[in-house]
Amino acid sequence: MKSGVPKGENCLVDMDSKAGDLFSAEPADAAESGGVMGRLWLPKGLSPSVAKEWFDRRRASIRPWAGFVDHRKFTKPRNFGELCQRVVRNFDTYNSNYTFIFLGLILYCIISSPMLLIALAVFVGAFYIIHLKSLESKLVIFGKEVTGPHQLGLAGAVSFPVFWLAGAGAAVFWVLGATMFVIGSHAAFRELEGGSEMEELFMEPV
Repeated sequence: MKSGVPKGENCLVDMDSKAGDLFSAEPADAAESGGVMGRLWLPKGLSPSVAKEWFDRRRASIRPWAGFVDHRKFTKPRNFGELCQRVVRNFDTYNSNYTFIFLGLILYCIISSPMLLIALAVFVGAFYIIHLKSLESKLVIFGKEVTGPHQLGLAGAVSFPVFWLAGAGAAVFWVLGATMFVIGSHAAFRELEGGSEMEELFMEPV
């Protein structure tokens, strides 16, 4: 009498397919996000698609760099009122250019400091390990479950000594200072779009 249970090679094939299905299965949200990064927890609003959309929108609104750095357009403000008007209007006009200057200074600061690169690698690695542990079983500290935002905080606490040794605080102040100097100088001395007529229109007497 024949049995309904598969035997021999057919049985091995079936078991291999089952194992393959088990280890290749991924959560639906991971498949939608794509790859390993899709399985990592990200705060709301910080998904790769949102970041790419923001980057593309900023890049599309950049004013031509040739006009941005044209030395013929830089003059000394006649008074404090004109300086304030230039700063306000230029920040609105060249907002995207200033954003990329700020990002460029951050990138330069990170690249020029190997210790900061190590500190960032430690932070990302710590967060990744903590996240993988939370997927295996719930992480509980002091009777509370470690959720997504808490995982970031825990990774930051673990990597804080490395950031301190890398002088992250000094790097932050350097970036802020360099940004204020570069962007502030440009906004104050760059003539408004439209020339002197535009400046006269928006200038308030002091």
